[in-house]
Amino acid sequence: MSENTASLPDFTHWPSFPFEGDMRVKKLAPPVEVEPPRSGEEGSECVACGTPDDSYIWISERWRVRAMDRPTGLPMVLILECRSHLDLGDLPNLLAAELGVMTVRLERAIRSLDGVARVHVNRWGDGSAHLHMWFLARPYGRLQLRGTFLSLWDDILPVIPEAQWRENLAHVAAWLADFGGQANTEPAHIQWESPATINVPTSMDMDTDTDTNGRRPATLGDVEATEA
Repeated sequence: MSENTASLPDFTHWPSFPFEGDMRVKKLAPPVEVEPPRSGEEGSECVACGTPDDSYIWISERWRVRAMDRPTGLPMVLILECRSHLDLGDLPNLLAAELGVMTVRLERAIRSLDGVARVHVNRWGDGSAHLHMWFLARPYGRLQLRGTFLSLWDDILPVIPEAQWRENLAHVAAWLADFGGQANTEPAHIQWESPATINVPTSMDMDTDTDTNGRRPATLGDVEATEA
């Protein structure tokens, strides 16, 4: 088999392209005669349909929003799903109209987070047959992350702190709940640390009288001696 010498596309030289060094274009495989079924083509086997509401950060009568199972490199990555087992082109007019409203509303909620400059909205339809829209937050000032490679950078960047991630989730869920639906998440609780022992002062310790040497009186006789 001859070596693939196809030239690299121009985007490999863009500042936002995550990789550098020697690379080669993969050889294009021949097309298949019949495409394999996507995950959840049958509603009874759909993962999204079988996931309970408490796995989502916000729910409503017809829509749900879920997060990743752990923090990633971006400030926020969320997925908007409709409850009905439908794909994008199958939405009736009501859900199609609501999808536009929900897309704008969720974009605004994520963009209101501190440190978020832009929110990229994506739909890839090859993985799951159940409609799901991706929302990825681009950090403010990180110009190298602009554009189409943001989803790749999410797997490359250092993971954000979990406490900050949970706080961001709670903020977005509360923002959406202001317009209806139910928020299912809240900020991480503060971990208070108490001392191992507690010294409880006695009534005599709380007496402000001292003797001439600046010492606190220990007995009633010491008090009388101080007064004398």
